[in-house]
Amino acid sequence: MSSPVYDFTIADLGKRKFTSPLNISNFTTENKRLLLDGYLRNDAGDGNRQTIPLSIELAGPRKDIFFDPGMTKAAIVTCGGLCPGINDVIRSITMQLFYRYGIKNIYGIRYGFRGLIPEFGHRMVQLSPEMVKDITSIGGSFLSCSRGHQDINKIVKSLSDHRIDILFCIGGDGTMRAVQKITEKISELGLNISVVGIPKTIDNDLNLIQKSFGFDTAIAETVHAIRCAHVEAKGAINGIGLIKIMGRLSGHIAASAALAQNDTNFVLIPEVPFALTGKNGFLAFLEKRIKFSGHAVVLVAEGAGQDLLRKSDELIETDPSGNLRLHDVGIFLKNEIEKYFQKINLEINLKYIEPSYMIRSVPANASDSIYCSSLGQYAVHAAMAGKTGLLVALMKDEYVHLPLSAALSRRKIDPRGDLWSRVLEATGQPHSMKD
Repeated sequence: MSSPVYDFTIADLGKRKFTSPLNISNFTTENKRLLLDGYLRNDAGDGNRQTIPLSIELAGPRKDIFFDPGMTKAAIVTCGGLCPGINDVIRSITMQLFYRYGIKNIYGIRYGFRGLIPEFGHRMVQLSPEMVKDITSIGGSFLSCSRGHQDINKIVKSLSDHRIDILFCIGGDGTMRAVQKITEKISELGLNISVVGIPKTIDNDLNLIQKSFGFDTAIAETVHAIRCAHVEAKGAINGIGLIKIMGRLSGHIAASAALAQNDTNFVLIPEVPFALTGKNGFLAFLEKRIKFSGHAVVLVAEGAGQDLLRKSDELIETDPSGNLRLHDVGIFLKNEIEKYFQKINLEINLKYIEPSYMIRSVPANASDSIYCSSLGQYAVHAAMAGKTGLLVALMKDEYVHLPLSAALSRRKIDPRGDLWSRVLEATGQPHSMKD
């Protein structure tokens, strides 16, 4: 059957004679176009591997599988911080293993990788459809999580001792680094254990991955906080609503929430440095906004403005997961805003809101639940086919297999990119708040 013929020509009214007033550098050119068919097919190229474009393996069920379902034992572990949707993934994996592949030996590992270290004394929980049927209605992790490094040798020995054939790891950047080491150790020992990762980072900052689960729910919950802050700000003389949310190294939640709810006037993210004082500093622009409109809403990601708080000779500290310990930019801004307006003798009413832990602990919304269900299903297909050392992820609207090493880098917002330009247009904040 021949492919349909399309004509994607777009009509122009005529020659463009005027220069755009937009103060941006990333204008779209006419010769930048999207490929209609993004798949690599068997007949692509002339047989010379150098002519075949770089491609990514699609996720999905394979006709031939590696493990005998009647003899297979699988385990699920959740690591790192909480995130909406973890229970949806646990349920999806369990249901897929039990009903689609007929695997009855399914175990949940309690408290992250600590549950595989005998000294901690955490017993595995046998999972079944009956046990997981209602867990999507609650937040957090049904199996509980933990942070911190554990002995890779002990983890692998425990997997071998318990005769685990498949390990599903739900976690973020630090977890996936550990999963990579676990996979390497398993390979070194010649064990036939499949290890499949399901990426979890509420900040949506894993490289290559289109979207991490929990992100849509985080945006929805942040929007609720923005609405509340806006009501508080408008309900008082010179009201200011200040909200601090997640975003250690990237401001994806803050940027997306600001676009979803256009009541935000300032968005501060780690990728865009700002000055606090000076004629072009944040406080000066906040003053102008208050004098012009009588209220303002400020949304700040937790990793923003760290250069303003950290001393040059300060000792760098990390948490048990190896993440840089951040200073509290929310409290810092609250204090600096109050001092600034007191100094210029202008009355303000500031309400500080920090909903991060509430956002992390809620159940997944409908969009994330669908996504989590798919991730769990595709993870099981990958494992049963004998694939290992990979992430199941969404990329360009397709579920794919990514090697662990490909998705560990942190993805940040480009200050000169389209997303940040749209945030600036939505908020009305200046392109730069630095002298």
